[in-house]
Amino acid sequence: MPELPEVETTRRGLAPHVEGRRIAAVTLRRPDLRWPIPPEVSALLPGQRIVAVRRRAKYLLLDTAAGSALLHLGMSGRLRVLPADSAVGPHDHVDLALAAGGRAPARVLRLTDPRRFGCLLWQPPGSVHPLLRGLGPEPLPDPAGGGPVFDGDYLFSRSRGRKAPVKSFLMDQRVVVGVGNIYAAEALFAAGISPLRAAGRVSRERYRRLAEAVQAILAAAIVRGGTTLRDFLSPDGAPGYFEQELAAYGRGGAPCPNCGRPLKQAWIGQRASVWCGHCQK
Repeated sequence: MPELPEVETTRRGLAPHVEGRRIAAVTLRRPDLRWPIPPEVSALLPGQRIVAVRRRAKYLLLDTAAGSALLHLGMSGRLRVLPADSAVGPHDHVDLALAAGGRAPARVLRLTDPRRFGCLLWQPPGSVHPLLRGLGPEPLPDPAGGGPVFDGDYLFSRSRGRKAPVKSFLMDQRVVVGVGNIYAAEALFAAGISPLRAAGRVSRERYRRLAEAVQAILAAAIVRGGTTLRDFLSPDGAPGYFEQELAAYGRGGAPCPNCGRPLKQAWIGQRASVWCGHCQK
């Protein structure tokens, strides 16, 4: 599943091509993806101009004056800007036709989702979709400000009394959004914290290191276009390259990059977890 860096890479790739463009038509080739596509998508989007492309957690929002199209890429979804006459494939479920304007030719914003675990929903103006309510803060600095600040003090205060493994705590979207299995494993490795340690038994100083590791690793992954695992490609079709720099995730049994001992692997919260029993305590 695309994680925060992949979704942010998609947002940055789409924004220059769709912001300011008018949606001429909406084509739905099926009535649902993971959930039914609301009628507002077809009824209200045509004729609207895309004001901004935003990301909240792992969701993308296409903002217009009439409301926002809320998208999630699921396990295998892709969004691409293509020539208007591009051939349609069997898994191309949604097209937003972008009208020509100025020097910009007509284009189509196409959602392709072979497994149909993604979604296309609707958020009216001035409201917050139920899927976005109750989410924790963004792990990277929020230019708009507001809400809790993600740092070591925040993690320490939220973790008090928690007996769950710190990796499960870090992946809880109510605590912080967008830190999935890959980047949780990498951040815990960088911070020297065992994923098995109870969240409530991690010190404030170690949470400071963990928060800094989360931010540094996510920022580096965004710069490199995310992590290509299975299906992810950015809107221009280019893969992400952060996978080449993974220290822990997917490397169970391989030598630890720091001490050379074999990395351990186990299931934590139904997710495969890899760590170094010597370097991570």
